[in-house]
Amino acid sequence: MSDTTPTSPSAKPETGTAEAVLPTGGVGLWQIFLIFLRLGLTSFGGPVAHIGYFREEFVARRKWLSDARYADLVALCQFAPGPASSQVGMGIGMALGGMRGSLMAWLGFTMPSAIVLAALGMTFTGLDVGGADGIIRGLKLVAVGVVVHALLGMGRTLCPDIPRIALAVIAAAIMIASDTVMAQFAVILGGMVAGFILLRGMVSPDLDPGQAPHSAKGAVFALFAFFALLLTLPVLAKLDPTGLFAVIDGFYRSGALVFGGGHVVLPLLQNAVVAPGWIDAETFLAGYGATQAVPGPIFTFAAYLGAALHTGSGGAGIAVSAATSMVTLIAIFLPAWLLVVGLLPFWDRVRHIPSMRAGLMGVNAAVVGLLAAVLYDPIWTGAILDVFDVGCVVLVFAILQWRIIPVWAVVGAGALLGYLAGLF
Repeated sequence: MSDTTPTSPSAKPETGTAEAVLPTGGVGLWQIFLIFLRLGLTSFGGPVAHIGYFREEFVARRKWLSDARYADLVALCQFAPGPASSQVGMGIGMALGGMRGSLMAWLGFTMPSAIVLAALGMTFTGLDVGGADGIIRGLKLVAVGVVVHALLGMGRTLCPDIPRIALAVIAAAIMIASDTVMAQFAVILGGMVAGFILLRGMVSPDLDPGQAPHSAKGAVFALFAFFALLLTLPVLAKLDPTGLFAVIDGFYRSGALVFGGGHVVLPLLQNAVVAPGWIDAETFLAGYGATQAVPGPIFTFAAYLGAALHTGSGGAGIAVSAATSMVTLIAIFLPAWLLVVGLLPFWDRVRHIPSMRAGLMGVNAAVVGLLAAVLYDPIWTGAILDVFDVGCVVLVFAILQWRIIPVWAVVGAGALLGYLAGLF
């Protein structure tokens, strides 16, 4: 996946790397939860940074995983759809504590940002959005700068040569011409086929094949559940008059079909909640900007959207918003968890095949093109109105590029300056 393209975490393990040593008696579920809770409170910087934090914690510091096994896990999560950094965390939890360990890892890493964003969603729901134009404008401009920075960083890493640059340009052109879920899937599939054909000569020597850590029985059941939900939820959405299954289907499909994770989920979520009129575009982009200010995975944006889906005042309205936020959060992360449980036992049997790794290189190049298309529409077209806005985006990009202040501070400053500008 593009936005989780590993740097040092996925580098080729050194020959003779020592095996991981777990504590006597194994790792307790509460210990897994508390470690990931701390990471969820402090892991700013986006998915690539998350992968670095995980490696530092579990490979370098605690030595509970070997470099080889961690590299296997990162490679799998690059290949599978969904939020790759969250999937890496789930995989670590699974390696340390089985399926329950994977759930505790997800809960600890996701809960801090999900709570904050759900609260923000309720706040925006209760406010007259038109009266917060300045704040929204500031958040939208910061969001543009963040995506520009992410796009250029990903392009340098994932498209270092002419064939992959060409794949990215073609993918962007296709998505701009036909911005649909099916077009996105076709672009990713085409990138894989192009990788098989064009990039096989660029594949580096194989990594240590490692071992499959879990039995295939539970994996087969998880994969069956993944596809069964993908097929049956749209049917249930048609039959359900309350609209609950339509919401679940929209968020589950967004988590199940997105390749690249992070920013690339924007068009899918936009189709899920903005296109049917559940949330207006202004509230959507404001929430995306606010998502950049919190640590943890970008997919927790779903908690904001779920909370903002329902209007109402008083305790009943808050309870409904909180419940919907929890439903959308689980729905968008559920396919990622099912894929980790379903694919991890089989990954070591196929990932060393050169053609498979060449296909992954093509997928990553196509993801860069997807992000470029998202940057153009809806992000740029929905936020840039004049030269002043362009200057603000350039300033945000420069701050992020040279790491002058953290991302959360950039977002806070953008909201504050937008509010002050709105007063005048």
